[in-house]
Order: sequence, then C-alpha cells, then structure tokens
Amino acid sequence: MANQNGAASRSTDQQTPINGFAPYLGMILAALRAARERVALYWLGGGLLLVIAATAYGQIRLNAWNQPFYDALARKDLAAIGEQLLVFTGIAITLLILNVSQTWLVQMTKLKLREGLTRDLFAQWLTPKRAFLIARSGEIGVNPDQRIHADAQHLAEVSTDLGVGLVQASLLLVSFVGVLWTLSEGVTFSLLGAHIDIPGYMVWCALLYAALASLASWRVGRPLVHLGAERYARESEMRFALMHVNAHGEAIAIHRGEEAEQARLRIEFDRLLDVLRQLVTATTNLAWVTAGYGWFTIVAPIIVAAPAYFAGNLTFGGLLMAVGAFTQAQQSLRWFVDNAGVIADWRATLFRVGSFRQALLDIDAPAPDAARITFASTSRDRLLLENLELYSPSGSTRLDESHIEIAPQDHVLVIGEHGSGKTLLFRAIAGLWTSGRGNISLPPANAVYFVPKRPYIADLALRDILSYPASSRDFSDEEYVAVLRRFGLAHLAGQLDRIPHWEKELTDAEQQGLAFARVLLHKPRFVIVDEAIESLSPEARRTLFKVFADELAHAALVYINGPQAQDRFFDRVLRLNLTPRGERQTVVRGSA
Repeated sequence: MANQNGAASRSTDQQTPINGFAPYLGMILAALRAARERVALYWLGGGLLLVIAATAYGQIRLNAWNQPFYDALARKDLAAIGEQLLVFTGIAITLLILNVSQTWLVQMTKLKLREGLTRDLFAQWLTPKRAFLIARSGEIGVNPDQRIHADAQHLAEVSTDLGVGLVQASLLLVSFVGVLWTLSEGVTFSLLGAHIDIPGYMVWCALLYAALASLASWRVGRPLVHLGAERYARESEMRFALMHVNAHGEAIAIHRGEEAEQARLRIEFDRLLDVLRQLVTATTNLAWVTAGYGWFTIVAPIIVAAPAYFAGNLTFGGLLMAVGAFTQAQQSLRWFVDNAGVIADWRATLFRVGSFRQALLDIDAPAPDAARITFASTSRDRLLLENLELYSPSGSTRLDESHIEIAPQDHVLVIGEHGSGKTLLFRAIAGLWTSGRGNISLPPANAVYFVPKRPYIADLALRDILSYPASSRDFSDEEYVAVLRRFGLAHLAGQLDRIPHWEKELTDAEQQGLAFARVLLHKPRFVIVDEAIESLSPEARRTLFKVFADELAHAALVYINGPQAQDRFFDRVLRLNLTPRGERQTVVRGSA
C-alpha cells in the first residue's frame, strides 16, 4: 500500500537490488562521461598521468643517484661528492616543479569531479516530481541535501586521492621492480651445502611481504565499509534534527519545549555515538596491522638486501640503492594497506550517492501490475476527470460524478470530509499521485496553476517569489506592485529586491496572500486550490473571489475543501466519497 503522501513507502532494501559497488561505480562514471565537465576531466586526467610518470622517472633517477653519491662518501672523494650534489640539485628542482604541478591538477580534478557529480544529482533529483516522490520513498529519501552536498563532495575528493595514489603506486611499482630484479642478479644462498639461485629474490620478498599485509588489512578493515555507511546516515539524521530545532525555535520557546527537544537530540546523538564507538574499535584494530607493517618495513629492506651485500655483490652505495628501491616498491605494494580505511570510506560514500541516484531513476518505473491512473495532455481548453478512483491505505476515494468536464470561467467546489482524500485528489490532478484508476486530461502546463495548502515562499527577492517559477524579468515593477496592493500587501511594495527569511517575517495569512498574488500575476486559465483559501482572513477571501470575478474572470477555479466551505461563489459542487479499505488494492510505488 502507498502512504498518504503520494508514493509508496520503500526502504533502501526495497529498492532495485544492486550487488557490490561495481554497478554503482559504473553508473557514476557513465554520468560523468555525459557531463559537460568531461572534456576538462579528460585533460586533467591526461595531465596527471604525464606528471605522475615524469615524477616516477625522477624518483628512479634519485634512487640511482644513491649509489655514486654514497660510494663517493665511502671513498672520501670530495670532487665526486660535489658533482653528485649538483646532480641532486637538478633532480630535486625538477621533482619540486612536478609536485607543485600535481597538487594543482589534483585540486582541479576534485573540483571538476564534484561539479559534474553535483550537477548530475541536481538534474536527477529535480526532474519533474522526483523530489516529491523520493522524499516519501522511505529511508532512501531522508535528507537528500546530505547526499547531494556533503556525500558528493566527499566522493569526489576521496576518489581523486585514491585514483592518483593508485596510478602513482602502480607506476613506481613497475619501475622499481625492475631495479630490484637487476640488483638480485648473481646472489646465491647456501643451504645444507647446496647453492640456491633465486632470480629476482628481492622482488618475490617484496611481493610476499605486501600480500600478507594486504590480506590482513582487508580482513581486519572489512567492518569499516558497513560502519562508514551507517555513520554517514546517523550524521545526516543528527544534522536534520539540529536544523529542525533551529527552524522551529520560536514554537519550541513558546511551548517551553527545550527540555523535550534536548532529550530528542540526546537520543539522536547517542545513536551516532554508538556507531562512532564501533568505528573507533574497527579503526584501532586496523591500526595494529598498518602501524605494525610500517614499523617492520624500516628494517625489512636491509634484511632482504643483506645477503647480496655480504656476498660482495653490492657495494655500500648499492646496498642503499637496493634499500631505496625495496622501500619504494613496498610503498607501492602497501598502497592497499595504507588506504584500507579510506577505501572502506570511499565504498560507503559511493553506496550512499549511487543508491540515491539509482532510487531517483527507479522511482519513474511503475510497479508491475499496479493499478494506475492514466494522464494525458489535451489541446482542448478543458480539464477532464473520467471514472476517477484514487487508492490509498484508507480505502478508495471517488467523486460523485464519473465524467467531469471543467471549462474556463467555471467555479467548482469539491467537498470532502476529513480523511476522505482531498489532498489526494489535489495531488492526483497535479500528477503526483498515480495509484488508482481512471483518466485525467489536463490543458498545457502553463495554463494550469496549483495552490497547495502551504505556500512555497523561498529565500529569494520578493519579485522572484511572485514570478516563480518564471523569470522575474517577465514582469514589470508596476505589475508586481499592482498584485501586492490587490491582496492588501501594499506595505511590501517597496521591498521587491529584499532577500530576508520571508517565512519568519510574514504571517501565515500574508504568505498565503503572496501565493494568490502570484496567481493573479501569472493569470492562468485553470487554478486548482487545496484548502488554502481557508487560511485567508474574511476580507482577503472576499478580495480573492472578487479577483476571480473580475481580473481572472476567464479562469476556472477548482477549490478542494471540507464541508465547512462556503459555496455561494461556486456554480458547481462535487463531493468526495471514501470507501473504507476492504479488499487490498495494488498501489503504484512511484510517479506519473
């Protein structure tokens, strides 16, 4: 059954199942390939590859420099030492330039990744009706601002850092494996009188050492993936609770509800702390592996290279060169070890962003075999409702007429008892509720204007609020002032360019007056109102009906309200009837 708000309640585990993170990664990459930032990302990626490759070559040269320099030190050859210091200066300056260039490229890549990802989420979230439907789809729709803002930013930054680190580690590994293989040549081991030659033994030692540490890190770090996702969800809920208290500070103070709100915040914070404590334990366990690996790596390369040094195959400078090559190879091979926690965090963030985006795509698909209202656009200047029946958890809602045709200039009052589905009908006509049967045919979208119970007053300039969703340039100052005065809001006429927090400055009646001033400004052919007129003062209601008799005489007014509504202005009255739920109905899960 769908919930009363117009979409089926679906938790995250009710979404289209996706196993593993690879499908989410593929979806995000496909979105970025289609983004307008893709060209910049290609150039930045290419630049990073060149800089990283040049840096790897510079580090190979720097490692090779160890042998002649330390051999010169061992010989106390001042001339050779001076010559090698000049070589070092050239290598160091080159690497410095490359490091600065890489920093700029990495930061720009993070910026462009976030830009492309956030713009894509904007587009998916604000596709018609999705923001409304996803908010009523269970856990996946909770706090979309967190997923679009903080999670998308974190995903872009961590993805860049991990990607650059992986490429850098891979290039250095390939480069220094060759160095280690060469330094391992000619080294033999004596065991029970037999001489054993292991080609590239330093390479195999490095691989085995890193494989054991990586396996241990993976085993110990696995809980961090689930805990990371849980942590972000709890952080989001905590942030939402704080925003709720901040937004309703006046009401809380009036009702002396500070203690109750504090108790609620403590509960949310305790839930967050519980996850954070588990994260501390899991991170500490992982630290035993990563830190232990790091400390032993200090002596591991010397132990591995010692046989070649004592056998006389390496000079002291060659030993240090081997130690440097082994260390570089180890740093590359331990990339997974060092980043086990970051990878877990990345996967958790990828899941949150990817599952949210997937849910937005899924919400357009109707459930199979679901009863569904048919919507159509018509070129006729008519609003048609045919055999309309709305399904909800409460039952089935019908109008008392099966064929309803509403033309411009018609004034229609729809009356329903409390709980009969009045808002359901409003949402169905707007295309936000699809569970039911029958047909709804609407004129072109710009001919129909919907006025919900609570007006939408954004934090914009007053002229932008009145012209919403059109551009404020579409109307003149004289038109703005005229509609304000018409609804008794002349005191706002000099504030067209102010951008305060209007919801806190204006009374409910003033906000509703703005909503109807907006209707007068746009002059639509059909106006559908959900109980909003009742919040106006008697004088404002008389003004509104006079506006529909004069300036908007060409427009149809459909007013949905309870039985207390006065019907003197209306020339037609329809009634909503609710049949309580008996036999279960199949309810659509998503949108129109």
